Amino acid sequence: MPDPRFFQQSVDALSVDDLAARIGGDVVRGGDRSVSAVAPLATAILAEVAFLGDKRFLSALAETRTGCIILPEFAVEHAPAEAAVIVSREAQAAWARAALIFHRPLTLDAASSLSEAAEDDTVVLESGVVLGHGVRIGRGTRIGANSVIGPGVQIGRDCQIGSNVSIGFALIGDRVRLYAGARIGEAGFGAAASSTGPIDIPQLGRVIIQDGVTVGANTCIDRGAYDDTVVGENSKIDNLVMIGHNCVLGRNVLMAAHTGISGSVTIGDNVMFGGQAGVGDHITIGTGARVAAGAGVLADIPPGETWSGYPAKPLRQSLREAIWLAKQVSGKARS
Repeated sequence: MPDPRFFQQSVDALSVDDLAARIGGDVVRGGDRSVSAVAPLATAILAEVAFLGDKRFLSALAETRTGCIILPEFAVEHAPAEAAVIVSREAQAAWARAALIFHRPLTLDAASSLSEAAEDDTVVLESGVVLGHGVRIGRGTRIGANSVIGPGVQIGRDCQIGSNVSIGFALIGDRVRLYAGARIGEAGFGAAASSTGPIDIPQLGRVIIQDGVTVGANTCIDRGAYDDTVVGENSKIDNLVMIGHNCVLGRNVLMAAHTGISGSVTIGDNVMFGGQAGVGDHITIGTGARVAAGAGVLADIPPGETWSGYPAKPLRQSLREAIWLAKQVSGKARS
């Protein structure tokens, strides 16, 4: 279930028949079952709706405990007998519509006062700061001019929040520094194909920034699609970095400017990124690894290794290939 500090339950429970009529789909069985939320296939429970949109995940159907599943026709025979089934040619898009029905982000309709939000009188708000309902701020924290803190956000003690920062759907630890213009908790990038064109997939997760983290100016950290985006303790992130939804960074990660991390990347402790490094989605980078400046990572990196180049490879291999290529080019030029 999405965190109620950030998302409201939009409607009461619906029958599977009613839901199918609203999202587009045909009920195969279980039309009278009640559902009241959405969840991923792996974690969904009896009152929740999940989906399967790709043959690669057929094996996960046997393990799911979902009460209702939306899937393409080819997968019906694989669905658990106890689950209600909705058939759709655009299963992910139908699930996205269900998410919009059941869960809506809280909006900043009413502001909180400093006295309501602050732990004590050591909290300082500069001119123009806006606090949403349910915000909590720990002692010794200072928030810069014109920053906007969305509903339900929790900020720890002794934090320094720069000017023009926006924070939403986030839990912030102690001694965190967010420099000017940082954007924390915006919706992650996700779209599902449909007959009317791509539709946004609701992003129902959070951002969790642990103690001692520094986030540079104009850096963006997106909230998770359903699970959380996590930045581990004492990690230091430079200006103009992009961290996509569902990423999990370990402790003491160092990330130079213009680095871009795609969604669902897992990064171990003590990993270092040079400037303008890029990482594809669903990649794992092991503890203590190093990614050279400008590298394009398209495969998992084992712990402790240094990779460079595009596509990134172990450093020695990348250098050998670069030297060989330079010799070929030089030879052709002389001839």
